[in-house]
Amino acid sequence: MWLARLTEIGLLRASFVPPKAVRDLRDYTRARARLVHERTRCWQRLEKLLEGALSKLSSVASKLTTLSAQDMIKAMIAGQRDPEVLAALARRTMKAKHDALVQALDGMSGDHHGELTALLLDQIAALDAKTAQLGTRAAELTAAVPAAWGIDADGTTGPGAGTGPGAPVPNAVARLAQIPGLSPDLARAIIAESGSPGALPHRGPLRTVRARCPGTRLKQAPGALRAGVLGSCVGGREARGGRRRVSSGFGCRPACRARPGGRGSRRRSLCGPRSATTVPTPLGIGAGRR
Repeated sequence: MWLARLTEIGLLRASFVPPKAVRDLRDYTRARARLVHERTRCWQRLEKLLEGALSKLSSVASKLTTLSAQDMIKAMIAGQRDPEVLAALARRTMKAKHDALVQALDGMSGDHHGELTALLLDQIAALDAKTAQLGTRAAELTAAVPAAWGIDADGTTGPGAGTGPGAPVPNAVARLAQIPGLSPDLARAIIAESGSPGALPHRGPLRTVRARCPGTRLKQAPGALRAGVLGSCVGGREARGGRRRVSSGFGCRPACRARPGGRGSRRRSLCGPRSATTVPTPLGIGAGRR
């Protein structure tokens, strides 16, 4: 009751509500993120299905999304069971792994495995199409937000401004995409989750604070590093491939260093799992050095 009373007399600050355009953009980016997660689960189901057929293709190929692995999987769906023929479908650098491929593809794949594999590939293709559709729609909505516009060399601004090579001020998506590991899709997701393009360096947990130590907490991290961590939280596995690894706080122990004033260099300080908000500072993003 006392909170309602304080609200009535204007002593409580109202919560931030983003504009309708940003709320619509958030719906699209969150829907796209859910589809990306579902696509990842489909690839994991496919890998488990192949391993159930004693086909260890994922142990030789870097991932099942490569062209060589795709050709082998499609040949298995068509009914090909000879490991020598399947291994001959390798391309480029995977040709050097011919013997390992023959051994990995010598499984017990049956017709029902091929049918289930085809169903999973069709589901992955459908998810790819829907993900691309949502990404295109999110790009259109972002271009319609005036705060996300850039400035061309002649000083004009608009939905398509700031995309040229000589633009003095790129648009908000292009500026965020300059951070290593952030794609334009993840940049739009960050804009949607932060509330508006202009709020990125100014409000709340996204406020820029210069770091002075190589290892610093998220609230004290530079804006570029903080945006990278936010992109990892927003995009999940999609953002973690091209960015430096951030500790999750579980099963990770930081390197022990000698305690100052201890009994020689052998005395080490106690260290447990790194905090979930503690992130390593990548080089070249503006963090100050000790």
